[in-house]
Amino acid sequence: MQRPLFITGIGTDVGKTVASAIITQALGANYWKPIQAGFDTGTDATTVAGLVTNANTQFFPEVYKLSMPASPHIAAKAENEIIDIDAIANAASRYCQYGNPLVVEGAGGLMVPVNNEQFVADIIWQLNAQVILVSRNYLGSINHSLLTAMACKQMGLDVLGWVFNDQYLSYENDIADWSGYPIIGRIPHCQPVTANFVAEQAALLRPALIQHLGL
Repeated sequence: MQRPLFITGIGTDVGKTVASAIITQALGANYWKPIQAGFDTGTDATTVAGLVTNANTQFFPEVYKLSMPASPHIAAKAENEIIDIDAIANAASRYCQYGNPLVVEGAGGLMVPVNNEQFVADIIWQLNAQVILVSRNYLGSINHSLLTAMACKQMGLDVLGWVFNDQYLSYENDIADWSGYPIIGRIPHCQPVTANFVAEQAALLRPALIQHLGL
């Protein structure tokens, strides 16, 4: 059984969903976002499904689909739910048996709380997932990226490397050098993001993904 590939970011709105779509397309993987908090404008799974054209990809339902656009632990409390990462791990073990690689998109960054005691990082640990870190170039992203890398090392998470996006200056090599994690790829700025853009970027990213995953 293949280990899942967990896509997490250095914060919110750093491009995890676009990166997840490109990686899913590149690997012919299945896609899953176990926790969705807020869906007035649609879910991330719906967005990815609209961008991925790979006929092999399957999309699995969220374990927790919460209406409030907030931190998962707050959104869950508002709906009298308690997020149980064992339930997420049990679902992951089923989805990993479908043959294709499984791309799991996280909520926010590593230290986003999912209940009163656990964080997104605890889900990664529970899933025994390999991690791709998504960073967006903006003022302050060096600090946020290196703090994320430090947390990964302290928790013993298995990080494959970085995917960078956006075009504000160029911090990629510095972040990779200081963090000790390699660059897997870069995603140029694109607005709006289209299925054609995702397919083009997936073709460019696929060789590096194959190499880093050892496939």
